[in-house]
Amino acid sequence: MYKLPNLVIGNLVAMIPIIQGGMGVGVSLSNLASAVANQGGIGVIATAGIGESEPDFYNNYVEANNRSLSKELKKARSMTYGILGVNIMVALSNYAELVKTSIKEKIDIIFSGAGLPLNLPKYLINSDYKPKLVPIVSSGKAASIIIRKWLTNYNYIPDAIVVEGPMAGGHLGFKKEQLFLEDFALENLIPDVLSSIKPFEEELGRKIPVIAAGGIYTGEDIYRFISMGASGVQMGTRFVTTVECDASDKFKQIYLDSKENDIKIINSPVGMPGRAIENKFLIDVKNGLKKPFKCPYHCIITCDYKNTPYCIANALINAKNGRFNHGFAFAGANVYKTDKIITVKELIDLLVSEYESAAN
Repeated sequence: MYKLPNLVIGNLVAMIPIIQGGMGVGVSLSNLASAVANQGGIGVIATAGIGESEPDFYNNYVEANNRSLSKELKKARSMTYGILGVNIMVALSNYAELVKTSIKEKIDIIFSGAGLPLNLPKYLINSDYKPKLVPIVSSGKAASIIIRKWLTNYNYIPDAIVVEGPMAGGHLGFKKEQLFLEDFALENLIPDVLSSIKPFEEELGRKIPVIAAGGIYTGEDIYRFISMGASGVQMGTRFVTTVECDASDKFKQIYLDSKENDIKIINSPVGMPGRAIENKFLIDVKNGLKKPFKCPYHCIITCDYKNTPYCIANALINAKNGRFNHGFAFAGANVYKTDKIITVKELIDLLVSEYESAAN
């Protein structure tokens, strides 16, 4: 059907080597993930703040998130026979609970970044069901550390590795000054990770697929990274402006209206740089106008919630629901190129045809 190679992760075979990136606080839920899975890609539900629509979200945080995650996974599974994953950030204070819930619901793949998921395989020890485990890293060094730790402590190697470069949206695993240096460009990170994992692959006689992520926008981009040795790509921003994306129409419109000079690197309350679309809310924050809030639950371990001018979880929840006076949208570096809302099928078809043009 397509010239694109399959993406093979253990015994899972995605017909299209595209993983839809997990976009937190309600942007990628069951609707988007199942639509991507139905087109032969891998659909991903983001777990950060997933319980925001539950009535007890603020006073029963852990349980509300678990309940909502279970609902979304069951709903997604009812909508597709394709491959589904979850994205669970290591920095979440309810990380362990979300991992356990995902395993209980028999998710296909757990993607885990925003910190090194050094103990992720431990959750499989007493489990009859074993999803694939895929860490998200931003360097060959991080990939090596994870592999060594998993091998030593759990006799487990990653089923694949996502390498996220500095052009991604949201929180970034780089220092601010590294974001625009050539050494840290995704084109240089992929060979770095491939060479770092090669000794492990040779020793174990097993391939660890590497997936390129961060700023990938066209089928030509996909072709370029697969030609470099990546087994597939992860794309987030591109899937926001689809009919099936779970965010509000107002959220999608912010993407469509964005210009190149609207894309800014912000200092997030969680202690990492982040890429977002500038708006009045972010300008107010930059100008020292604090946004009053009370922290209902210390949701991100690294968040300086006692001193920060605003609650990032609330800001992202508000944005997802279209309330941009009280929030802002994270987005990848190429968001300004989005110009219309299309279906997931139309997007995949477009990416495939661009890939084939590049390949010929």
